[in-house]
Amino acid sequence: MNYIRKLRADKTFLIEGALGDNPKLMGRLRTDGRITLYLEYYFGKIQAVSNKNLKTYGKNIRRHEILKFYLYDSPGNADQRRHNRQSLSVARKIRYERDQQLAERQCGYRLPLTTQTDMLQWMLDYYRSYTKSDARHIARACRIFSEYLCQSPLLPDFDGHLYAPQLTPEIVSDFTSYISKRFRGEGPHTLYARFKKIIKAAVRSGILRRDPCDGIVIKIDTGILRKDILSDGEISRLAATRYRGENPEVRRGFIFCLYTGLRWCDVRRLTYDNVDFSNRLLRFEQAKTQSRSSSSAVVIPLSPTLLSIIGKPQPRDRLIFLLPSRRSCQTALKRWTEAAGIDKHITWHCARHSFALRILNKGANIKTVAALLGHSSIRHTEKYTRAVDTLKLQAIMSLPPLHPEINP
Repeated sequence: MNYIRKLRADKTFLIEGALGDNPKLMGRLRTDGRITLYLEYYFGKIQAVSNKNLKTYGKNIRRHEILKFYLYDSPGNADQRRHNRQSLSVARKIRYERDQQLAERQCGYRLPLTTQTDMLQWMLDYYRSYTKSDARHIARACRIFSEYLCQSPLLPDFDGHLYAPQLTPEIVSDFTSYISKRFRGEGPHTLYARFKKIIKAAVRSGILRRDPCDGIVIKIDTGILRKDILSDGEISRLAATRYRGENPEVRRGFIFCLYTGLRWCDVRRLTYDNVDFSNRLLRFEQAKTQSRSSSSAVVIPLSPTLLSIIGKPQPRDRLIFLLPSRRSCQTALKRWTEAAGIDKHITWHCARHSFALRILNKGANIKTVAALLGHSSIRHTEKYTRAVDTLKLQAIMSLPPLHPEINP
């Protein structure tokens, strides 16, 4: 049977499938005179963005499934004609089976419908099933990306849906510019790292064929400490400040972190089982690196100040600090610093940085600081030494100038 009279410009043609059939059995003429068989699926039309002029246009969404059969375009003997009949029969059965699968199953197709996937909905589902400790950062990345899309000049007709083909490198590049202007410090770098984590998961799941983040980076000097730091005087002022409606557990927990360098996620999990009262030691596993680093275990000597904060021994499974949610802790901390007259953006993590700088300024070496903070390498601790150098410069520059008459 000769199909050449039915050829399209791309040398493909319809073999079987009426209007409305999905999929259709198609063929492609090869240079050797044989015909490759494949199924063509149609999944409607979406608004896509042109890479050249960034204009939107209607794009038909089609997917192909190559079958492991071929036909002879001009069979020359009985064997080739028999081969065509058998191959065509099997291909028709597969097409019918696929048609039934699509009719019976509205989701979870055997052939992944990546082009139909709404990326915003998929990202939301990914967050809901996410169980790691940085889940709040994942949620924030989803939210900020959605806010970006609502004002993106690349998607002027954005209607709340972003399908997989629309997530292009141009969109990602513009998103990085957006967050770099909107946030400061390490914020853009941290946010984009979580966004890339989501996108890589979409690639692994087959939702995206290629990673649109590939080659797009937000560069940042990770060796610079960008958080505000509390000085000794400010810590003393904070400890002496009381305000109406304060949470005593937040007070205890934050001061404890100022003297130990613990993260919020670690101090909220501490129980009396972590305290060795006889040897005056605190032992715990860092939530951030537990089961992922050989340096996740931390041992901190307990000073009389720290022991007084912990209090007397209690049942081993009892929490030492009954802290509220992270947001509530941050709200209480903001009210506390404002009441103390501290005009800095102080977060819970600032306690960790303040602790590191204080003990470095008191003469501790970098390896000791790394061990107390639970760093796997002093590379993570070096940013504090650079900050100490900056403080030294500030201290020198703060000295009063000489009187002009006694200048050498």
